[in-house]
Amino acid sequence: MMLTINEDLILRKDDHKLLTSYLNGVKPKTAFDRRNAVVLKAELKRAKVVEKEDFPNDAIRINSTVRVKTEGTDDIMEITIVTPEKANIREGKISVMAPIGTALIGFRQGQQVSWQMPSGKKTYLILDVINEQ
Repeated sequence: MMLTINEDLILRKDDHKLLTSYLNGVKPKTAFDRRNAVVLKAELKRAKVVEKEDFPNDAIRINSTVRVKTEGTDDIMEITIVTPEKANIREGKISVMAPIGTALIGFRQGQQVSWQMPSGKKTYLILDVINEQ
């Protein structure tokens, strides 16, 4: 059975608040950023928002380190989802406002996420989620 995004997406209250403030304050420069922001806004509306202590340890939040496999390939990426000002591609730190960051936030280990990337639609399997306590 395929779970729907509605029941899959879970966010910590502090992350939800932070993301909402970015969306309200950010003036994206490219059409793609704008489209990503619109999608993220819709995701935030659907997300189940929980207190820090109720947040599952295998769910992706800001500062989570994640290992994902791209469907149909042997590509496994390890990235850390960060706030935009901490993003550094060379260090594997990806902004939550970037397409892959937006795609993964709120999902859990073992779930698959399909997302429209600049290079086309991709499906990712979340192999591992590491959250510092």
